[in-house]
Amino acid sequence: MLPNRSIENSQGKIRMAKVLWMVTLCMSCGLWLIIVAHYRHLLVVPLDEDELHNSTEMHVPTLQPTINYEEEETDPDPSTAIVTMFWSLSVSIFAVGGMIASFFGGWLGDKLGRIKGMLAANSLSLIGAVLMAIAKFGPSHILIISGRFISGLYCGLVSGLVPMYVGEISPTSLRGALGTLHQLAIVTGILVSQVIGLDFILGNDDMWPVLLGLSGAPAVLQCLLLFFCPESPRYLYIKLGEESKAKTNLKRLRGDCDPTKDITEMKKEKEEASSEKKVSMIQLFTMASYRQPILVALMLHMAQQFSGINGIFYYSTSIFYTAGVGQPVYATIGVGVVNTIFTIISVFLVERAGRRSLFLVGLSGMLVCAVAMTVGLVLLHQFSWMSYVSMTAIFLFVSFFEIGPGPIPWFMVAEFFSQGPRPAAIAMAAFCNWTCNFIVALSFQYIADFCGPYVFALFAVILLGFTLFTFFKVPETKGKSASHPQTVMHPSGR
Repeated sequence: MLPNRSIENSQGKIRMAKVLWMVTLCMSCGLWLIIVAHYRHLLVVPLDEDELHNSTEMHVPTLQPTINYEEEETDPDPSTAIVTMFWSLSVSIFAVGGMIASFFGGWLGDKLGRIKGMLAANSLSLIGAVLMAIAKFGPSHILIISGRFISGLYCGLVSGLVPMYVGEISPTSLRGALGTLHQLAIVTGILVSQVIGLDFILGNDDMWPVLLGLSGAPAVLQCLLLFFCPESPRYLYIKLGEESKAKTNLKRLRGDCDPTKDITEMKKEKEEASSEKKVSMIQLFTMASYRQPILVALMLHMAQQFSGINGIFYYSTSIFYTAGVGQPVYATIGVGVVNTIFTIISVFLVERAGRRSLFLVGLSGMLVCAVAMTVGLVLLHQFSWMSYVSMTAIFLFVSFFEIGPGPIPWFMVAEFFSQGPRPAAIAMAAFCNWTCNFIVALSFQYIADFCGPYVFALFAVILLGFTLFTFFKVPETKGKSASHPQTVMHPSGR
């Protein structure tokens, strides 16, 4: 009897893991839209050699010593300023949509449920994709800007809904690994868009509407798969009081196991939540019990966006070209491959090494790489081999980013809060992330022009500050119960 029971338990655990991973991948696949078909525009990275030489039009800083923008004449043609305005607006409007919608992700998830909320959000993805796909047949600038804004609204919603759902369905032992799939979906979207955005595939004058329209494909796939995904048992029991449905969905997610332990945990959390008033975003800052967790959560997202990762992608193609790489576009795609590989590695490390440890290692490694990047850029004109130092720093910087600062903030925030304040906290964290994204997109060009080759020295200082903050203030949430997140914040602040 005992061996048979052991075999049954093992089979149940395997089935549980398979179902959880499939459900999480399904919920994450819509996040491809964040980057797919927008990557070369969102980060303004030239993807071929001709565009690299024409970097003034793309507003991409060049590292080649033969070009001096200060000596170039300014084009007085007012049409150039108008085109630049539309270009800048089309780039930034995506983040504006994300900022606005991030406030409503938690509300939508509570109002309709996690699954129905995602289905409703996908309608925005499809509308945005259609507008961009037909841009060639109408006022293209208006349709593209409108489509990117609506797509931004969608991404703002799912950046709150997906971490919330994944955190609620995941057992404690798999919560970090499954939460990392959120970031894996994003970096996979980066890699896919880099490849299909090549000139000989879809990144040309004839096929660009198809490229932009494909941003709706992951949403269509997700709509189909969501019908096979169970609603969050935690949402069903705590929010709706439907215990039988919660037990049924727990069995679907975790195999034919006894859900008593999970239901007991949810019952305690529900009792605690019922004794508390509804927590608003303002109360997260005014109530002492929530103030430290929300501040730590926001700092994690600020560390992700202000780390300089967008600047690395911004400079990568130019650095590869300067290093003598014949086809720098393929080297840039190589960065995307490294991006994806190390995110996958993070999936397997996060439950072994812990969130805080990986975050510290990631920030520290990025700090060293930022210093190396600065040295490489400053001495580039004196020693040609310094370009290889910069190239190495790029690959290592991206690797360290995906080990910690890339994936961890998205799911770690949910681990700081119980069911009551969790939607408001996730919404506030998502808003912070999108706002920082917007600030970086808007200001990086000016910072790069002002600092020149020392631009990454600024990011090194910022990374040092975030590293110290993480060491002294960020707690470890590995293995902590979702129903008692308050035990994570120790009296010492760590």
